[in-house]
Amino acid sequence: MPPMKLFAAALSAALLAACASVPTATRTAPAQQQDSAYRDAFDAAGKLSVKYRKDGNPESLTGNFNWSQKPGRIDVTLSSPMATIATISITPQSATLVQSDKVPRVAKDIDTLTAQTLGWSLPVSGLRDWLQGYATGADGKRFVATPANNTVTTNDGWRLRFVSWQDDKAARPQPKRIDAERIAAASADELAIRIFIDPQG
Repeated sequence: MPPMKLFAAALSAALLAACASVPTATRTAPAQQQDSAYRDAFDAAGKLSVKYRKDGNPESLTGNFNWSQKPGRIDVTLSSPMATIATISITPQSATLVQSDKVPRVAKDIDTLTAQTLGWSLPVSGLRDWLQGYATGADGKRFVATPANNTVTTNDGWRLRFVSWQDDKAARPQPKRIDAERIAAASADELAIRIFIDPQG
């Protein structure tokens, strides 16, 4: 597979899996009850760096992302410095991946579409929360990251570290860099994601 297509497929799979979520009503309610700063409608942009080990071989990729979240829908645009690579749309009913040189791919959910795209699935469910500084801890409780309390292991096995902040003096600081790492229990495959979030104007 040519390098650009391989980059598109791998980065798309990483973000597709990261977008996986249960229905909006059940995911957003706990956050809204505990912290009114959580936004169900949320836009973000930045860079994504992924390092993983597939079939024993280390791989890496980087790219830009634009994230648009609203009740019942998430849209993600992935790009290189030269062009848009892919767009992803997620609703409770389906997930759609569009690449410029391919027929759109549609599946009933993110896991199915990810498996179709690369043949392997990354069961990440929390990116919509991570971008705002939230997670669900291994104990099932809502985790609210702060500069003084910036590390958590999630209930689905991710080790998160909120490394830096847009403004650590703000009443509710927003993440600037997030490091996420997971080692799959059933294999030697590893995955590490570094997310850099641009300041919001």
